[in-house]
Amino acid sequence: MSDSIKHECGVALLRLRKPLQYYIDKYDTPAYAISKMYLLMQKQHNRGQDGVGIANIKVGMSPGYRYISRYRTIDPRPIEDIFGKVTKKFKKAQREGGENYYNADWLRKNYAYTGELWLGHLRYGTHGKNTIESCHPFLRQNNWRSRNLVVAGNFNMTNVDELFNKLVDLGQHPKERADTVTVMEKIGHFLDDENQQIFQKYKDQCSNEEITRLIEEELDLQRVLERSCKDFDGGYTMAGLVGFGSSFVARDPAGIRPAYYYTDDEVVVVASEKPAIKTALDCKYEDIREIKPGHALIINKDGDFKEQKFIEPVEKKSCSFERIYFSRGTDPNIYHERRRLGELLVPQVLKSTNSDLKNTVFSYIPSTAETSFLGLMGGLDDYLISRRKDFILDEKPNADSLEDLLSFKLRVEKLVLKDAKLRTFITDDAHRDDLVAHVYDTTYEVVKKGADTLVVIDDSIVRGTTLEKSILTLLDKLDPKKIVIVSSAPQIRFPDCYGIDMSKMKEFVAFRAVLALLDESGKQYLLDEIFDKCLASVGDPGQPNYVKELYEPFTYEEVSAKITDIVRPPRMNAELEVVYQTVENLHKACPNHLGDWYFTGDYPTPGGNRVVNRSFINFMKGVEIRAY
Repeated sequence: MSDSIKHECGVALLRLRKPLQYYIDKYDTPAYAISKMYLLMQKQHNRGQDGVGIANIKVGMSPGYRYISRYRTIDPRPIEDIFGKVTKKFKKAQREGGENYYNADWLRKNYAYTGELWLGHLRYGTHGKNTIESCHPFLRQNNWRSRNLVVAGNFNMTNVDELFNKLVDLGQHPKERADTVTVMEKIGHFLDDENQQIFQKYKDQCSNEEITRLIEEELDLQRVLERSCKDFDGGYTMAGLVGFGSSFVARDPAGIRPAYYYTDDEVVVVASEKPAIKTALDCKYEDIREIKPGHALIINKDGDFKEQKFIEPVEKKSCSFERIYFSRGTDPNIYHERRRLGELLVPQVLKSTNSDLKNTVFSYIPSTAETSFLGLMGGLDDYLISRRKDFILDEKPNADSLEDLLSFKLRVEKLVLKDAKLRTFITDDAHRDDLVAHVYDTTYEVVKKGADTLVVIDDSIVRGTTLEKSILTLLDKLDPKKIVIVSSAPQIRFPDCYGIDMSKMKEFVAFRAVLALLDESGKQYLLDEIFDKCLASVGDPGQPNYVKELYEPFTYEEVSAKITDIVRPPRMNAELEVVYQTVENLHKACPNHLGDWYFTGDYPTPGGNRVVNRSFINFMKGVEIRAY
């Protein structure tokens, strides 16, 4: 994605199913769990670089010993910072303990991060300041073990104000309106209530110490989630640890945010991406399962687990951007889906180049688009095989023409490279724009000047500013006849409110294109009409997405053509065309991940429609705030 955006966070949960001494004896180290957690998080570093946090719980500790530990950091290298601190503790234990370093009981009593239950989080901040207080996991503390709660998640809620008001109605006094705080307090409230119900059940029959043990045996996390999550509107993978050692990972009813798990006799592991689990546990891909939408993987204090429904699932709308861009492409399914996205672009590319492949050079930008590029090249190879077959059968070529035909190869070049060391720190606007244009570099003298068409594939085009201010200017200096920019994702038309930092309407180049088309066609009145509809719908929980009406007067191709006009630099000489993947082909490539609201405006929750309408109201009022 040449236009940088921030997006989903990542979670990692690890439960050792046997006592710590088992792992010390088998693997000759007490650091088995921390090494697995490091791999789980390092292999998901793509999901968060603003901050990292980990928490650890020791199961079954006697009173008087610390049993919950947590580190959070916003260091520039947060994963290395966190695990470096934990490693120092283990080195200190080894230095001071001697043979006791291999004694699980001694370690657990004297050193942190020697527990059986782990939770890690990688943060991409979608709004607000990047402070350590914003980093997960969040901790809700209490002197009763069964009321302690540690929460981390990959989520955004569209109805934060509603959730905040419900907490106030319950008598609470939340310190913030942020969805992270309201979510934790909502779960915490019903965790407290569950504790209280069990206490009332036994208060006339048992001592308080006995009741504490009974609460830990009988506490029903499924019921806690049923009661606390029923009002959530958003996409979420929510992970939580309870102080006595039980835990959960809950997934939203539409399956918007991803969650996968693996179990064997030694561990239960959950992560946002399959490759992290595969690398950390060296397991088979087919043994990694997906947590079903509306279900939670609940692990009790003994390490037994069950996948349980806590909210009624709806039509599955897993985020397709996970497949296009966000998740690591080492997942075999994602790899093949991205290749398929490239293959399906072949007819559009042939049309844009007039099928003149002899005078076409193919490339990609950025590196994340490489897999789709390989798919495009594979699709074009198949096209050439078909054309060669037809030519040989129909034209009966002689030896010379047959040699020319069989020796023809597609021209592939590395045209655009990013200079990661260049920093655009100059404050003068004119000179800053000049520096922006040089963030990328190019390979010269591989293009036939005035004759070649350049086809460059990108995995998505959000704002178009990088194209306009850098890439197109750079490519134009190669003197091609034409430049075709191909997006393997469809036109991004609507805000996301479930995890991606895309909430302001005017930032989308597709939306700016529609504004220009409305102006040119004399249909600007539609802006006021839709603005009035959006204003009238405020407070209506069942409101439709009125902003979709802005796009209805224009074809997909008309919007693409106007985007081409918008991103074209003022002094560009080459002909330019911007080509987008179609939504229909997106669904063909990713048939099990049909979440496409940023392309179609078809939001999977009612809150999505409220957000897009509010975002349009903000645009019309000139208000520069996010809409949720």
